Parts: sequence; C-alpha cells; structure tokens
Amino acid sequence: MEAPPIRLAARLRRGLAYRRVKARERGAGMARRATATLRLRPTFLVIGAQKAGTTSLHRYLVEHPFVLCATPKEVHFFNVEYHRGEAWYLAHFPLKVRARAPRRRYGVQPEVGEVTPAYLFHPRVPERVHAFEPRMKLVAVLRDPVERAYSQYQMQVRRAGETLSFDDALALEEVEVPLELERIRDDPRYVSPSGLRRSYVARGRYAEQIERWLDLFRLEQLFVLTSEELLRDPADAMSRVAAFLGVPDWRAESYPLRSAAEYDSMRPETRECLARTFEPHNRRLEELLGRELAWTRPAASAPPSSSRAAGAPHPATAR
Repeated sequence: MEAPPIRLAARLRRGLAYRRVKARERGAGMARRATATLRLRPTFLVIGAQKAGTTSLHRYLVEHPFVLCATPKEVHFFNVEYHRGEAWYLAHFPLKVRARAPRRRYGVQPEVGEVTPAYLFHPRVPERVHAFEPRMKLVAVLRDPVERAYSQYQMQVRRAGETLSFDDALALEEVEVPLELERIRDDPRYVSPSGLRRSYVARGRYAEQIERWLDLFRLEQLFVLTSEELLRDPADAMSRVAAFLGVPDWRAESYPLRSAAEYDSMRPETRECLARTFEPHNRRLEELLGRELAWTRPAASAPPSSSRAAGAPHPATAR
C-alpha cells in the first residue's frame, strides 16, 4: 500500500536533514582526522542493546569526571563505518591532553569509550573490536526483549516511516533479517541498506549475541546491566559500572531518564506470542550469565504493556 503524502513528505524532510548533518560531520571529521595520533584510544564500549536505556547511560557517563566519551554518542565505526579506517574512528575521541587534569589532580587515569548500541547485534563487530583492542571492556544494557521489541517498533514508526502493523512487521522480519544477516556474514564489505531496522525479535535473542562476544573476550571483560536496574536505582547502577571500568565512584545530583515517548499498548495476543518465543532464549541467557533475570517467566504471567515511561517497572520508552 502506498504511503500517505504527509508521511512521504515527512520522510523526505528527515532524509534531507540527515544528509545535511552527515555533510557537516564529514567536514569536521576530515579536519579532526589529522589529529588522530593526538587522541585517546577507547578502553570501553557500550555495545547495546538498542532501546534498553543506553541514551540515559551515555548521559551519566558523560557527566562522570573520570570518564571521557566520543562525540557523537553513536560512532557506528565497527558496524557501518569500518571501511573508513582507524584514524577516522580515533578522530571522534578527546585529545590526550584531556586526560592530564584528572591524572595530575586525582591520580586517576580516565576511562575512554563510546556508546553504539547496535554493536551487540551485528555479527561482524566482535571480531573487529577484538582486532582493534583485545583488552576492551564491554558494557551491555539488556531489557525485557518483549518490551524492547515493541519500543524499537514504535521508534521506527516515529522516525523511519514504518507503516506496517506490529504483527505484520514481525512477520516480514522473519523473511528479511535472516537474509540480511547472511549477506553480512558472507561479505565483510556489505552494509545493510536498511540498517537492520526491522529486527524487533532478532535483537532480543541476547544469548546468541553475547556468546558471539564471549568467543573472543573473557567473561570478566563484560558487564551486563538490565534496564530495570538502571531505571530503579541509576546511582547504584552507575557505581557498579564505575567499579567495572576501574574508576572512582561519583554521584550526580540527578539521573534523568532520557529519550522518553508514549504510545499505545501492545495487543495481549502479540505479547503472549513474543513471551513464548523469547522464553528459551532468556533461559539460555540466564545460564550464560549465571544470574536470574526479572523478565524470564512463563508467557501467561507476562505483565500488560505500559505506554508510560516514568515509574513503570518495564519502561516502555527506555533507549
């Protein structure tokens, strides 16, 4: 079915705005690339998951005095821009001089990192990160995969012109995503033109993604946080992240929730189907991490979807 004219016009405006932003970034990137050798190398990555709270986590990390982050938040080097090379990547990080003040004043070497939540899902990213830095520290924020899938769908409706119903989009995903992933595995130069955007269920099969990373990195290099933990007590969550990164604890004055939106609830029948689909993957993830997860439950006990971000046990809008 042809998209309404208003939706087409909105999509065109978004496309033009995106190209203008990218043109500015390319110009700035060319100027900064010459200083790549003067810039800090990343020591950690927040690798995912999409729609699990990484925007909030990024803001908390930026505010931490002993953490230095890349600009912009999502560099997408290891999944989309890998062909641009290491100098292009390093151009997004702070200059080495930025690390001098905390070293001299507090005797602390800052941790340096970036937040690209698409890294967790992309099948070629672990090997590329390992080749870049085998000692890299990895942080993953995971969310109830049922809630995460619906949140990603709503984001695609708002930003990318998704016109299918959620159920129809899930059905099309079963056809599209396996073919795209196969092409990515077969051709290291291939970049999916869709950005694997319609991957609502696939991105929630966390165990197989985590296993891909643990094939190359030690379990001690991975810190897994849930979006429920981040929302319920962000100060405690950040203390645990700081301990994992090896920097002193620091408490912000406030921890606002970022990237919030409201939308209609999911159909109960769809929720039930997704809960059953994800349950074996959730069990496998629990065994892999050696911990119980709040969202692993029989499908019939799945809670109703919430369209309100603030205060909900399973935030519908965390990103």
